[in-house]
Amino acid sequence: MIIEPAPVTSPDTDDVLGIEPFLFGFGFAADGAATPLKWEDVLSGDIAKYARVWLHLNRLSRQAQGWLYRKSGLDKLAAQSLLQEDTRPRSSRHGNGFLINLRGVNLNAGEALEDMLALRMWASEGMLITLRSKPIQATRDVAAMVKAGEAPHSTGGLVAALANALTNQMEPEIAAFDEQADGFEDDILDPDVRVGRAELAEFRRKVLALRRYIVPQREALSQLAREGSAAAFFSETDVLYLRESVDRVTRLAEDLDAIRERSVVLQEQIMEERSDLMNQRLFVLSILSAVFLPISFVTGLFGVNVGGIPGVDSPMAFGILIVSLVVATGIMLAVFRWRRWI
Repeated sequence: MIIEPAPVTSPDTDDVLGIEPFLFGFGFAADGAATPLKWEDVLSGDIAKYARVWLHLNRLSRQAQGWLYRKSGLDKLAAQSLLQEDTRPRSSRHGNGFLINLRGVNLNAGEALEDMLALRMWASEGMLITLRSKPIQATRDVAAMVKAGEAPHSTGGLVAALANALTNQMEPEIAAFDEQADGFEDDILDPDVRVGRAELAEFRRKVLALRRYIVPQREALSQLAREGSAAAFFSETDVLYLRESVDRVTRLAEDLDAIRERSVVLQEQIMEERSDLMNQRLFVLSILSAVFLPISFVTGLFGVNVGGIPGVDSPMAFGILIVSLVVATGIMLAVFRWRRWI
């Protein structure tokens, strides 16, 4: 879904919903010194005095949308790409810059981890614009680096730092999924623990949801590393950091593939164990039916209540019948034991 151009002036919608258009920003001097920016600096055009800037905006804000369309200097296609509702990880060269969409794990309280959050970026030599709809920890981590005086000395360096921070957030969460898969395997081997199919199915769904974005993110970072080496604002060090992020994301994608395959094997093992348990129960019922078949036959025969039934006038007939039934049951059990059916 493409968001239509919005007015630059502050609409009532942002005020009512409490949406801040400007989350944070920095202007960088030629020597790399960073100066915090305000939204007023962006609207007034004062950011032009800096050698390069980084603006982190709220994608849901109508003010931010209007600025992107009308005052950012981006063409309409680039602005629309940054404001699309549904995106997948990608990186593409566009004019004198790059359109980049990456994803990060959702670490916001009360939300699902696997609902990965989109971080959209426009990167050029003098400007880095990042947009998000929900808080992303990786951007705060890189902002803390800038405030500590450890900011990269190029726009490409900032992009590489953001990619690295996003990957840093993924690694412990995927490691936790691997540990959870280990726990499922231990539970299946423990006869006193029963693993529910619904629980394992939910685990598989989460793994697949993460893999849905991490695999294309690997391709997006790979393409960015290839094309970034030809861009002036990506230094050789920046490209090396991007390639390192590619290697790490590749490993994470392989880990997710392994976890997914393990979960499939676990589910098949659960189904097999339940099938074996059902077969065992049916086998026991079959054995009991076969053992008591002679008894059922004899008692049915003696229960027809017609003339000529033997032992009607004998006081010992009932005892003899009971003993005969017990002997017949013992013979049946001996035969089953001899044939190793039980």
